[in-house]
Amino acid sequence: MRAIRTILVANRGEIACRIMRTAKAMGYRTAAVYSDADAEALHVRTADVATRIGPAEARLSYLDAEQILKAARRLDADAIHPGYGFLSENADFARAVEESGLTFIGPSAEAIAAMGNKAAAKRCMREAGVPCVPGFEAKDASDLQIAREADGIGYPVMVKAAAGGGGRGMRLVHSPEELANALATARSEALNAFGSDELIIEKAVTAARHVEVQILADRHGNCIHLGERDCSVQRRHQKVLEECPSPAVDAALRSRMGEAAVAAARAIGYANAGTVEFLLDAAGHFYFLEMNTRLQVEHPVTEMVTGLDLVALQIRVAEGERLPVRQEDIRLQGHAIEARLYAEAPHLGFLPQSGELLAWKPPVGPGVRVDHGLKASDRVTPFYDPMIAKVVAHGRTREEARRRLIEALDETRATGLVTNRCFLVACLANDAFVAGRATTGFIAEHLPVNAAEQAGEAVWCLSAALLFEASARRHGHDPSQAWSSSGPLAWPLKLVTEGGANNPIKCTVTVVQGRHYSVAHGSVRHDLEVLGEDDGLVRWRWQGRELKAYALVHDDVLHLQMRDGNFTIRDVLYQRPEESGLGANGELRAPMNGRIVMVAAEAGDRVEKGQPIAVLEAMKMQHQIAAPHAGMVASISVRVGEQVATRQMIAVVAPQNV
Repeated sequence: MRAIRTILVANRGEIACRIMRTAKAMGYRTAAVYSDADAEALHVRTADVATRIGPAEARLSYLDAEQILKAARRLDADAIHPGYGFLSENADFARAVEESGLTFIGPSAEAIAAMGNKAAAKRCMREAGVPCVPGFEAKDASDLQIAREADGIGYPVMVKAAAGGGGRGMRLVHSPEELANALATARSEALNAFGSDELIIEKAVTAARHVEVQILADRHGNCIHLGERDCSVQRRHQKVLEECPSPAVDAALRSRMGEAAVAAARAIGYANAGTVEFLLDAAGHFYFLEMNTRLQVEHPVTEMVTGLDLVALQIRVAEGERLPVRQEDIRLQGHAIEARLYAEAPHLGFLPQSGELLAWKPPVGPGVRVDHGLKASDRVTPFYDPMIAKVVAHGRTREEARRRLIEALDETRATGLVTNRCFLVACLANDAFVAGRATTGFIAEHLPVNAAEQAGEAVWCLSAALLFEASARRHGHDPSQAWSSSGPLAWPLKLVTEGGANNPIKCTVTVVQGRHYSVAHGSVRHDLEVLGEDDGLVRWRWQGRELKAYALVHDDVLHLQMRDGNFTIRDVLYQRPEESGLGANGELRAPMNGRIVMVAAEAGDRVEKGQPIAVLEAMKMQHQIAAPHAGMVASISVRVGEQVATRQMIAVVAPQNV
């Protein structure tokens, strides 16, 4: 076995930083690769050496195996850690790494290939005696053949990409009428994400939990499991919250699931870290879903409960060492919960967001861990997954971990972009989650999202005071001296929230004394006092209470983060109205930067409300752009393959009565 001196991490962002942290602690030299979009990224600065591998698009950089191997030679790397995503489950890449004389810190190419296709994996698992969900898989199966099999299995069914994972190429189908469209979109998404449009179908197990088992195996025949993680809280088949252990799994069930996971790993001669995913129904029956032949996003909860460093163990196994722990050594201590903080708008169907992160300050505290790869002023680009960070909390009990995680999210400062921070807190505070009853239908059942966070009186009044102060300072005035010969001045404002559903709020701010203000809104008058500021943290007194909020004014816009919401507010009293460009006069504009992968209509076509006009691909997902109303397509402004910017015109649909 060749000795490892330098480890190249063939990944980016938080996972690259996390792997480098352990590698450096073990005394290894670290090497980074980066695309043009990541030239100033934290993972590049963290590494000992780094090199460019291509333009921003992932397929031309992080998914280009040849460029990564060239980079490894250029940086004198001895080993490559693939992280997760990108090439981490690409058997050809793993094989090429080994053939080039480097050590691949992961399983063998043969093991990856065995689990890389869901259809082949299920056949292998059945032979190994691992219970599987009823379904159908056949290479090159036609849509007609899939439809016949779906009728036999019975609806609802789950359509899945045979290759890949992460929720891409996956659709839940409730009836035969929905199948054709689901197959078309799943094939397109799978082909773009994984280079294969092969699909399988499975019986949809309702009211189920998503429970996965972490396994570790070495090259000497030793294989153990490290307990389970419950990943049932999901949106669009992508995980939102993960916890270890599962509140639905007792010691006996944990033992049975662990034995099944170990059997799955042994069936393919697995060595290194991996995860076997199961569906767990209400009766305690579990079914094999897939095996992820890599490190998982949610691995920190297992680390916090077991006290093990999975990346360190991956490296030791790759160097040929035996596992330093046995099954009987594994003890689950306490409970850990992880929340995935995303740049996305929950009230817009979790639409990914891109732009500059004006301020970033992760939380600190007992039992809190944050994995991230960011610094203030970094940009979240449309080229990669929009996850900002993983915020994790550990406690003696599940309830302590839950409370700590809510507090950590409250203290997380991510300013400048819409995030799911408040949505995560709402999930953690929901009665069903508190009671440990969350299934994969949790979000749809308990947290239907259809509105932006609403600004109340406290938000408007604090915003008015802070925007008044910012405006006064910008013009060289001391806001506490806003007086005339006839007394204090009443400063008028007209406030709007960007992306919110509130109507403009007209108000006036009057200085009472110092930073003590009176804010009039209609016939209502409120008093508030700004007590002080420290690194963006504003302390203020409101209705007899001393409160705090994070505030930042940038380009005349106030970014305000409070316990129950994030708000972006500006004063438009003296500004000319701007066109929103979103749906006005039947205009369809790009909701974010991305690439047009389908145009489903032509100028002159008659369309119904909700009918697809185009499909935009961004941040690994496809977003359908549909007609806002029935009418005629007046114009199409894009073509397939074109890169578009946020708010760029896609099409115009004239109303039916025009």
